[in-house]
Amino acid sequence: MSQQEAALVTGGSAGIGRATCEALLAQGRTVVNLDHKKPDWGHERLVSFQADLTQEAQTQAVAREITSAYAVTALVNNAGATRPGTIDTASMADLDYVVGLHFKASMILIQAALPALRASGRGRIVNVSSRAALGKPERIVYSATKAGMIGLTRTLAMELGGDGITVNAVAPGPIATELFRQSNPEGAPQTRRIIDSIVVKRLGTADDVARATLFFLSPDNGFVTGQVLYVCGGTTLGVAPV
Repeated sequence: MSQQEAALVTGGSAGIGRATCEALLAQGRTVVNLDHKKPDWGHERLVSFQADLTQEAQTQAVAREITSAYAVTALVNNAGATRPGTIDTASMADLDYVVGLHFKASMILIQAALPALRASGRGRIVNVSSRAALGKPERIVYSATKAGMIGLTRTLAMELGGDGITVNAVAPGPIATELFRQSNPEGAPQTRRIIDSIVVKRLGTADDVARATLFFLSPDNGFVTGQVLYVCGGTTLGVAPV
């Protein structure tokens, strides 16, 4: 390819996205971070773009910009938002927001990256779902769209496997990111209850998720596709299908 190869990660400025970017950089890759905010960290092989991924026109424009400059051979659709609410309280605005961020942005970026993914013969896509896809109270729009990410993953795997492209999903459980800590401060009673409910008796870290993501992104792992890996400390045991 004449363009420089790169891995594209959405939401890479902080949290799980940042950990994923850092893990890819440690492998010597060039990494493109696409987020609504600038990262407060940097690396010589990190290139950052800004866009509101809930806005279709902005997402399409930045997707064209990125794919005209880089051959995206690995794509991690990580950017997400929870928008808590029950069926009684969730609004259509909440639904539109998470659908735009989780679904529309992912599809736009996949479509834009497809030529390079196909040309490489070893393209890799990882969609970040959630343990909440199996059901979580007060997360009606979040859990629904995260479950949809799994359906998207499985169908894409079937459509793109013949091109050498694998498509998999990671589904984190309770992960101690900045966003998680805002609602669950360290030492708070509700945080203690969450930890007590986890089989391994600790919260996950962003690095835990990044390591799982790197497995799917490896060029050597071309025989694993359409799969969901729950990075959840065992919280899906007895719930997720075998």
